[in-house]
Amino acid sequence: MAFQEIKLYQTGTFVAGNRLLDPAQRTVQARTGRSNTLTSGHRACRGCGEALGARYVLDAAMRVTKGSMVAVNSTGCLEVFTTPYPESSWQLPWLHSLFGNGPAVASGVAAALKAKGREDIRVVAQAGDGGTVDIGFGTLSGMFERNDDVLFVCYDNQGYMNTGVQRSGATPPAARTANTKALGAEPGNVFGQGKFAPLIAMAHEIPYVATATVADLHDLEAKVETAMGMRGARYLHVLVPCPLGWGADSSETIRLARLAKESGIFPVFEAEQGDVTAVSKLRRQVPVTEYLRPQKRYAHLFGDPGRPDIVERLQARADRTIARFGLLSEGDR
Repeated sequence: MAFQEIKLYQTGTFVAGNRLLDPAQRTVQARTGRSNTLTSGHRACRGCGEALGARYVLDAAMRVTKGSMVAVNSTGCLEVFTTPYPESSWQLPWLHSLFGNGPAVASGVAAALKAKGREDIRVVAQAGDGGTVDIGFGTLSGMFERNDDVLFVCYDNQGYMNTGVQRSGATPPAARTANTKALGAEPGNVFGQGKFAPLIAMAHEIPYVATATVADLHDLEAKVETAMGMRGARYLHVLVPCPLGWGADSSETIRLARLAKESGIFPVFEAEQGDVTAVSKLRRQVPVTEYLRPQKRYAHLFGDPGRPDIVERLQARADRTIARFGLLSEGDR
């Protein structure tokens, strides 16, 4: 076993990348044999949730496949900050697709590998919410309908952050973006627009659909491992806060991801063949205001006079999500 010198001596915590835990409990990033698929030197913003999520997702997938893997990456933040020509931070076979055809390119790669008798090599495709729920939505649905052997991962930062923080189909109600101004009777993004892609993926009755956040990396890795243990079309939707687009401090990324889940704003669950099979219960339910206040994109909802009526509508949406997915334990209802 490789020797690791430990310089930090706290016990009973998850400090130092889990290096004080038993090796079996450590995340992939804290293991000596990690692939380091997304290596240092990229140009992500400080506190970028997408960089963190992608690193854990692909390293977990590489561990399961023993390195026999190809990644397809749609245009977007992740592609831009990792591959400024002529450099690359990727240490695996990696293809850049157009903004709207990532799922189709990944399906083609899987089909080519099958034709060559190389089904031992697995395919993972990844995109932001713009390349998933908007521009790439049609090709993603086609991938699901054909049940192509691809794990598609959406890193959801709830907007087109790379091009100036414009609204996407995953932007939540009342959020301020460059083209949903905090003005008028319904400031920010209007209620009733957009879509929750995991439910649409479930409607295709594909083998596996799951959601996760970067606040629980063990859960994220476990879901990648489950997905890579299956064949056919699989979909993983990961909430990845964006300090720039959300108007939050870079140190708040993990906390905001946790509050999104604990407030009921973002449900964390698994589904197989269209049916929910497991949910992550709320450890401590918090009001949506705890999640909203640290973000400047919601600043217009607070202050004097603020918009308590809109906050109430957002709380009602969270309560509906909690009831819909059964996110409360029996004793908390």
